[in-house]
Amino acid sequence: MGKLKINHSRITPENAETLKAVCPFGAIAYNEGALTISSACKMCKLCVKHSNGLVEFEEEKKEIDKSLWKGICVYADCTDGTIHRVTFELCGKAKELAAVTGHPVYALLIGYQTESCAKQLLRYGVDTVFVYDHPAFKDFRIEPYTAAFCDFIDKHKPSSVLVGATNLGRQLAPRVAARCRTGLTADCTVLEMKENTDLVQIRPAFGGNIMAQIITPHTRPQFCTARYKVFSEPLAAQTPHGNVVQMPVSDKMTESGITVLQSRNKPKDIDIAEAEVIVAVGRGAASESARAYAKELADLLGGVVACSRPLAEENLFDAKQQIGLSGRTVKPKLIFCLGISGAVQFTAGMKSSDCIIAINLDPQAAIFHTAHYCVVGDVNEVVPKLIDKIRGVS
Repeated sequence: MGKLKINHSRITPENAETLKAVCPFGAIAYNEGALTISSACKMCKLCVKHSNGLVEFEEEKKEIDKSLWKGICVYADCTDGTIHRVTFELCGKAKELAAVTGHPVYALLIGYQTESCAKQLLRYGVDTVFVYDHPAFKDFRIEPYTAAFCDFIDKHKPSSVLVGATNLGRQLAPRVAARCRTGLTADCTVLEMKENTDLVQIRPAFGGNIMAQIITPHTRPQFCTARYKVFSEPLAAQTPHGNVVQMPVSDKMTESGITVLQSRNKPKDIDIAEAEVIVAVGRGAASESARAYAKELADLLGGVVACSRPLAEENLFDAKQQIGLSGRTVKPKLIFCLGISGAVQFTAGMKSSDCIIAINLDPQAAIFHTAHYCVVGDVNEVVPKLIDKIRGVS
């Protein structure tokens, strides 16, 4: 963290106008002989670079004793007695990270009647499961969950906290991180651990054009979220090991301004993240006939149809069927990419698939650098022949 310092004694109307022109966000103003920087500032530091000392950046470093913070904690996303599978993926990743520092792996479970879920977590390499079990946690309410989460952090001081980027996790993680006055990196695709316990959080930035490496060396704990299917789920051990610790729940912890009157399950949509076979359609297969062939191929293989971002934006497909950084991350056993150019934003969401088959008219298409099998040809010609071949075999 840091702040901008203005050397007011050197500011003149002329150089103030120059600084105003430099700021791309219009955050700099000059009124009645005083230069000010408003909350519109995004801390890009262009004013520092071009001001010849008129504006300086002062970094605020807060020293922290990292030895007081030990352990890698995975938040266990549990709803109605079912643990979201991203939790198991993060348990496997936490075990890898902990091997670098020799730290234990924790799981934090907040809910009601969670005994079976706690035992299940012990089969995925967790050393200790800390449980906050209370009727107040039956339904997700942000205040009690945040209070329990912060109570755990205060008492056990984990060095790093991994949270699944689920609907619940995306609400809870930022609130807890803000309460702890620490950093949070969302939608990480790679996690690495330094020997000094700094967590290197890597995620796509600027539309996927670069991979940003983010660390929070001056605060603890280190928070990050990761999408489902980004990391591999480890095999569950036949015999669980570790222990379950029941945490005390105070009345203050359960206070909330929210009252849940009724909860109903939404009708379950097809989740492309769970599919083992996907036929993905891009701009090169946007015609009605190509989309019909894609649906036929998916039905034949027991799979689902997905799309790249342009087709979701054109309302040819539902946004829930979109693969990529702004859509879903998938890891099927087999994926067909029909008429998809292979932009970084798309491939980041499916490159971990077991088998990738790409069909594209352009022999220079970027998708061919990611695919395991590449077919140069017209989707409307290749896919019908493929369908016929599959039907002939079956």
